[in-house]
Amino acid sequence: MTGAPDQAAPLSAAEVAAYRDDVARLERALSGAIVGQAALVRELLTALLAGGHVLLEGLPGLGKTHLVKGVARVLGQPLARVQCTPDLLPADITGSELLAPDGVPGAHELVFRPGPIFASLVLVDEINRATARTQAALLEAMQERQVTAGGRAHPLPAPFWVIATQNPIEVEGTYPLPEAQLDRFFFKCVVPYPSHAALRDIVDVSLDGEPADRLPALVSPARLAALLEAPRAVVVADAVKAAAVRLVLATQPDRPEASATAREHLRYGASPRALQTLLRAGRVRALADGRGHVAVEDLRALALPALRHRVLLSLESEVAGVRVDDVLARIVDEWTATG
Repeated sequence: MTGAPDQAAPLSAAEVAAYRDDVARLERALSGAIVGQAALVRELLTALLAGGHVLLEGLPGLGKTHLVKGVARVLGQPLARVQCTPDLLPADITGSELLAPDGVPGAHELVFRPGPIFASLVLVDEINRATARTQAALLEAMQERQVTAGGRAHPLPAPFWVIATQNPIEVEGTYPLPEAQLDRFFFKCVVPYPSHAALRDIVDVSLDGEPADRLPALVSPARLAALLEAPRAVVVADAVKAAAVRLVLATQPDRPEASATAREHLRYGASPRALQTLLRAGRVRALADGRGHVAVEDLRALALPALRHRVLLSLESEVAGVRVDDVLARIVDEWTATG
């Protein structure tokens, strides 16, 4: 008989405090370089420390690429960048088999030359400009953490993250991501336009350079591995698990547990992967707040980035210009009221 996976040993108060302090240092460094985006920085770090991939959506010039470069710097991880275009081929990302040159052992044999996907942190810029064929190659890498070439599987490094960006106003020459690939993204983070005060601070911080380029590595490889492992020891009570299940079911318009808003506005609700995302992200948020247990408030705070790309509006709501975030906010309020 197969039992549940072994629960990691509970963290001590000192370990929880050290985790909280490390996350706070990372947030301060990134918020100093990416001005006015403190909430976005926390969402992005939460997803990465939970081991997930992130889709960043925002208008051009809001610092998406700059933020990802800063994250790679403070985490001390190599960064590879892929600029997507319609003529980009899967092998341009994953790598390909080439003949070994003369004078090399095994000359004239096929050898695999890894592509940029083999970096620990991969920035896929304007992912919706890549064709479906190229997006499918990314899908295998994101889900299986491996690349298949010439009938052989090549494992990707650990840790491994994909952060993809897309521009919401670009339509011509784009290929919308299929729902199957969207679901592989742990979070979808929306990059807001900076406030008046933030715009003024941006002038002081980055007028003559990119401050992210000057950020030092703030965690060692060993400490980063510990930060990725520690959330497994956070306590998730049965009541919190039940609340997360209720929230996901509340988005299912055809289920008896659906909220009134979901029945009115949604065509499809969130997948079971959304449930895993909520709880895994909740564990990271709990530690970042100095707690060794997940609270229902963690689920509420993380609902939008975890769910906004996993639900589908009805055709009538799309035509009426209803926003997914507004629908989800109402669903979360109804879920809270019935909890």
